[in-house]
Amino acid sequence: MNIGVVILAAGESKRMGVPKQILPIFGVPMLKYLVDEVLDTEAHPVTVVVGANKTKIVPLLENIPIGIIDNPDWQKGMGSSIKMGLVGAYLITKGFDGLIFMTSDMPFVNAAMINKLIETAREFPDKTIIASKYSGTLGVPVLYKKERFEDILDMKPEQGAKQFFNKYPDEIVTVDFDLGAVDLDTKEDYYNFLQSKN
Repeated sequence: MNIGVVILAAGESKRMGVPKQILPIFGVPMLKYLVDEVLDTEAHPVTVVVGANKTKIVPLLENIPIGIIDNPDWQKGMGSSIKMGLVGAYLITKGFDGLIFMTSDMPFVNAAMINKLIETAREFPDKTIIASKYSGTLGVPVLYKKERFEDILDMKPEQGAKQFFNKYPDEIVTVDFDLGAVDLDTKEDYYNFLQSKN
């Protein structure tokens, strides 16, 4: 089973005030850190969807073996970036059985977590959604097998990666990921994250 990864990095980081994708975590810009973690897995292809701050983000990804897709409709919502990620992955290679969608503001997503999603997808061949579970809810990173790709292409731009959880409850297997509750949306989030590392 071949699984790719799409990293959604097209948002404007309005609440943060600066592009959060370039903020340093663990000594490197957050998006670069996440890309490196994904590249340390068996996942292929790896696609990053950029948009609002692409002129600041794309230089972080030079000379890295990934696909970069520009979403000109980023302001319409995450659904537009999810669709662009699927299309972009197909432009790189058509031989994959599923895609993991993740955001670019979750500092604790690492290679082990990505590999766990892939392993779980193999363990449950009849399930089409492998979702992360944290804080009593389901969320990203989420793996959608190819049976869900048509649903993704039919998404409205304002819809998010979680919208199929209610539609296909019997198709879901979960992977515990307590640190998934940490995402860096605001300056306070980022400050608290830095404090927790000291």
